[in-house]
Amino acid sequence: MRAIERFLHYITVDTASSEESGKHPSTSGQFDLARVLVMDLLRMGISAGDITYDEEHCYVYARLKGNSERDIPAVGFISHLDTSPEASGKNVRTQFVYDYDGGEIELGNGKMLSPSVFPELLLYKGQTLITTDGQTLLGADDKAGIAEIMSMLEYFIENPDIEHGDICVAFTPDEEIGEGTEFFDLKAFGADVAYTVDGGILGEISYENFNAASAKITIKGCNVHPGEAKDKMINSQRIAFEIDGAIPAAERPETTCDREGFFHLCSISGDVSQTTMKYIIRDHDKNLFEEKKERIRKICEKTMAAHPGCGITADISDTYYNMIEKIIPDNKHIVDICKRAMKKDGIEPLDVPVRGGTDGAMLSFKGLPCPNICAGGHNFHGVYEYISVESIEKITKLLSGIVLEFADR
Repeated sequence: MRAIERFLHYITVDTASSEESGKHPSTSGQFDLARVLVMDLLRMGISAGDITYDEEHCYVYARLKGNSERDIPAVGFISHLDTSPEASGKNVRTQFVYDYDGGEIELGNGKMLSPSVFPELLLYKGQTLITTDGQTLLGADDKAGIAEIMSMLEYFIENPDIEHGDICVAFTPDEEIGEGTEFFDLKAFGADVAYTVDGGILGEISYENFNAASAKITIKGCNVHPGEAKDKMINSQRIAFEIDGAIPAAERPETTCDREGFFHLCSISGDVSQTTMKYIIRDHDKNLFEEKKERIRKICEKTMAAHPGCGITADISDTYYNMIEKIIPDNKHIVDICKRAMKKDGIEPLDVPVRGGTDGAMLSFKGLPCPNICAGGHNFHGVYEYISVESIEKITKLLSGIVLEFADR
């Protein structure tokens, strides 16, 4: 139950990140939780010399030294301090639903958690669920991961006779706004391989994610008085509609799933004279990813040719890449080890391609192979977030099992 107690404590700290602050970390609450974790690490028996707290950038690194004479790889576990800015994380009030019966759960404040909307709830009949009162998110993303990692670490501290290699942990800021690895210190972390504990349902393991790019399209038109506009006005807004209309409806986020990529129009602003469109472009397949970027360039070129006198520029930049090329085949053993540990604990492994990016993807391209595994929660980033007590307990045990699998290789 220590993992549960830790989780309930950590979610009392408001760590929502912010895309507007311009700071790193973006919010002061992340420092508050980082300091709590440093003190918890010291209290559980990690020596001060094995803890590194980057007070400038808000990263916490710790290492439990191995106790084996054999050469065992140093395995790392990473979770993030921040919660999503999409819903409040302040004054989180939890509710426990014991022996869940499969029905609707009244959260409060007019919010209902219903299996008719969230069918995954039915997987948890008979279990104990933790929700909020419908005013805030819960914070299982990723404070459940933090609690599970901390409790796994404590298990090995309290059982020094169990053989293991170095166990490295890291807690990072601003993952939710895409800056979690910006100042990540691989040397301070010290792991040979690692897992981000930041996924969803029990059993989830992800070693695929999107290739990602952003596109900024600027359209320059010609504004004249509408009473004299014939053959003179070039309305940049209408040209923007043409560009978006050239993208098939089947290649948008709302019409795609699994490994299907998309173009997503995030924002559009402007007037007759100039309009700016911002897209994100995603695909798991590298060739299809490159094709999508080239296609949007050609759409812009064709549209500009059809409107003499207008100007269209498309600035496209890559954001991150699919970690699978860093995991398969050279580091597939990391995935296999996790799956063996799951099966030994009676957990069915679920290969889930991430329809987004992960800190692990960024770290994999920095030289640290790092798939993502379950933390246990559902409905992240909103007031319908929940997690089961049993999932937290099982994932804590799973992390210990992964360490033992590395020692048994």
